[in-house]
Amino acid sequence: MSIFVVGVNHKSAPVAIREQVAFSPERLVEALHSAKLITQEHLILSTCNRTEVYAAGHEPQQIEQLIAWLARFHNISLSKLQPYLFVYQEEQAVQHAMRVACGLDSLVLGEPQILGQLKTALQQASQAQATGHQLTHLMQQAFNTAKKVRTQTRIGANPVSVAFAAVSLSKQIFSHLEQQTALLVGAGETIELVGRHLNAHHIGQIIVANRNLERARKVADLYHGIAIGLPEIADYLAKADILISSTAAPLPIIGKGMVESALKLRKHRPMFMVDIAVPRDIEPEVGHLDDVYLYTVDDLQSVIEENLQSRRAAAEQAETMVLDEVQGFMGWLRAQEHRDTIRQFRQHNEAIRDEVLARAHKMLQNKNPSEVLEFLANTLTNKLTHAPIQSMNHAAQTGNDVLLAHAKTLFNLTDES
Repeated sequence: MSIFVVGVNHKSAPVAIREQVAFSPERLVEALHSAKLITQEHLILSTCNRTEVYAAGHEPQQIEQLIAWLARFHNISLSKLQPYLFVYQEEQAVQHAMRVACGLDSLVLGEPQILGQLKTALQQASQAQATGHQLTHLMQQAFNTAKKVRTQTRIGANPVSVAFAAVSLSKQIFSHLEQQTALLVGAGETIELVGRHLNAHHIGQIIVANRNLERARKVADLYHGIAIGLPEIADYLAKADILISSTAAPLPIIGKGMVESALKLRKHRPMFMVDIAVPRDIEPEVGHLDDVYLYTVDDLQSVIEENLQSRRAAAEQAETMVLDEVQGFMGWLRAQEHRDTIRQFRQHNEAIRDEVLARAHKMLQNKNPSEVLEFLANTLTNKLTHAPIQSMNHAAQTGNDVLLAHAKTLFNLTDES
């Protein structure tokens, strides 16, 4: 069984490519079922920074088939997608999975959100009956590794995230946030985190817009804010000094015309916008308007870089821990290839035990228990050692020193034994 990963991320592809291969929540189950035509074990991780398909299979051609499927599913030409794809196999794939879970491959080094997203991806694959023993074990070990890294290093000691970077950048535009109004579009973990950071900087007012109004209210209530539906954004946009958007919408929610109208009402007071979503929530053309400062996920890199110094030493320690865990998983994976042999060996010896024990029980009716115990011990010893001794004798007669050396290791023998 081979483990492999196919995908794009913030390192390999720009946002314009990533948004074309992102899986919307509405189509994820369809995608998981569709990929079963290629491999029975797979899961899909799709976030604003990455789209990755983890899979386990037996055939080498499955990798190329999965790449072709990814392009076909998203209606993007293979020639356009291919330059941005990465493929990892075996140990590299296992290492990648664990690095992703630990936040070592994230745009923001050590960010914790990716672990929850990976757990959700496994749960969704499991519900769609798209994953199996190998991938499930890999993910569970990746989760355990991430927990070790979190508890044994300081990789998460400082508040560094895309949300934190977005708020830090807003402070460069507006030095004090007490008089500003922030419009947050979406109501997921990222938006909650943005709200938390804005609240810590004493933002004047928070408005939360979401397709599900009840969910918007739950987030808004955390920060004494206002909840609105997505259709109401146009009515409230002129009040927003800061707009940060992170939804799973397949098409832009905020267009150039909507922003132009808001700027007129604002008398061209500046608006700061961060589009964290992939696909994008804000039309790129909005960035060409005067008085608008529009940033995408990729633009946050320089801000994030300033907050990473304290995490780098912890990351080095974490990388060493990941390598140890990779070796542990690869050992387990290799053992799976021979588990039938191990099971047969155990069943063979259990059958011998049951046969001899049954005979001993019958003998107890007529013989002294001491005689029966002696019979049991001698017969079990003879039957369990008969085949190995025959093989070792044959190896000794034919000069097969390699087999004899392996026998010493297998039966834990020493020269003094």
